[in-house]
Amino acid sequence: MTTPVWLTQNYMEEVLKLHHKDAALKIQNITIKPALGKGENYGGVLTKVKVAYSWGHEGSITTEKSLLVKSCYEEDKIALEKMQPYDIFNREMTIYDQVLPKLNQLLQEVNDTDKLFATALYTDYKRQALVFEDLSVQGYVMADRIERLDKDHMLLILRKLAKMHATSAILNQREKGCLQGYDRGFFNKHTDTYKTYFVDTFMACARYLQKQPELECYARKIFTMEPYYMEIGLRCFQPIEGQVNVLAHGDVWTNNVMFKYDEETKRPLDVILIDFQYSFWGSPSLDLHHCFNTSLREPLRRQGQEELTQFYHHWFTTTLRKLKYTDNIIPSLKAFNIQMEQKRFFALHSALIIQAVMLNQDATDADFNALMGLDERARNFKNRLYNNNPVIQENLKFLLPYFDHKGLLEVDQ
Repeated sequence: MTTPVWLTQNYMEEVLKLHHKDAALKIQNITIKPALGKGENYGGVLTKVKVAYSWGHEGSITTEKSLLVKSCYEEDKIALEKMQPYDIFNREMTIYDQVLPKLNQLLQEVNDTDKLFATALYTDYKRQALVFEDLSVQGYVMADRIERLDKDHMLLILRKLAKMHATSAILNQREKGCLQGYDRGFFNKHTDTYKTYFVDTFMACARYLQKQPELECYARKIFTMEPYYMEIGLRCFQPIEGQVNVLAHGDVWTNNVMFKYDEETKRPLDVILIDFQYSFWGSPSLDLHHCFNTSLREPLRRQGQEELTQFYHHWFTTTLRKLKYTDNIIPSLKAFNIQMEQKRFFALHSALIIQAVMLNQDATDADFNALMGLDERARNFKNRLYNNNPVIQENLKFLLPYFDHKGLLEVDQ
């Protein structure tokens, strides 16, 4: 990962001047370096900035800050071309600028002091960049994406996610459909540019299964699904009329949340939701399917989803009632479980395709172009996701019969 050429001391000085409303602010020292390594993030460029500066009356205040700058793939024309139809950078900037502050205000109406999101200090629409507080200074860190998350971690995520979902439904109700224009999730009516990522990775899974005698029958079904896959995903992402739809996070997994831990017990105390590039208006169940099937440890994924769904449902419906939601009937637990079943294709997608990328430990060619490409380099990268990862191989033995029994490997679903 490299740092943007425009991200300089002068740039950060202007950002901080605007933030503090102090034209005389001066930076004394600054360090700029990549925040993540190769294969840790595919959604943009993350840069860590440590800065010391003076401001206030005659520079009387000295402050040190650690900040994160998130920006687009400026130098990579292929990545920009693939991402452009999804409008992920403008969407995330707008969400941080215009939506998340309103969701926080709604929680304050019912005296809920939970902090759901990181604070954006500056939104740069020209460069498609966001400057955030560095949550690590407050003790927040990412969990291990390879180890994945246990029940304590997941309960924290689900409580915050439920409150985000509920407040977004309220905001959309009060502001007459203001969030329904967020319609560019992973599957959407505007573009299928990510087809080369999703479908080709699915085919790599099938090629691996062909070589496993006990799983070869599933390979045949997956190959048959190839021309229908994006259409099935698009139907899955359509909002359900007459039910509570929300602004879904769209990409909830281990690396898109940050935890604070008890120093002695090492148990998680709090979580902050980050990264809203793929947020969309639709069923809240899609976020649960994605989170469970990318980030839950085994055997909790196999045995604990019903209990976790009930926990989420409690916080979701409680928050809706507190804020007097009236647009649709607030779902009972049974009705919400039916909705989970209606949207379970996204569980298959998240488990068989997305998790294979997220649990990859081989950094060879682990970049956005390999995800999106059709050349030999891309094909080899996708093959390695299944051929070289025993964890994914073991998961497939359980997941494929489960999804097959649910009818999710059928063209007609």
